[in-house]
Amino acid sequence: MGIISWIIIGALAGWIGSKVTGNDKEMGGWLNIIVGIVGGFLGGLIMNLIGGEGITGFNVWSFLVATGGAILLLLIVNAFSGGGSKNRS
Repeated sequence: MGIISWIIIGALAGWIGSKVTGNDKEMGGWLNIIVGIVGGFLGGLIMNLIGGEGITGFNVWSFLVATGGAILLLLIVNAFSGGGSKNRS
């Protein structure tokens, strides 16, 4: 996958992950891209560890893996930082 594909999938996965975890107000476009790309690596690693296919290219499966990884990453960050919309006034 090329860098443009990583940016597109990363942006979408990071944005959806931030919506699901309640971090959308604190995150801009660049942070969504970074979270989505790191989430893609995390999701791909987890899928490979359990015997599945990780990121396979510019397709729906890779997008779902990246989105799942982004959600997991943001949940971990929220657990350690007390973030998310639930803990804010």
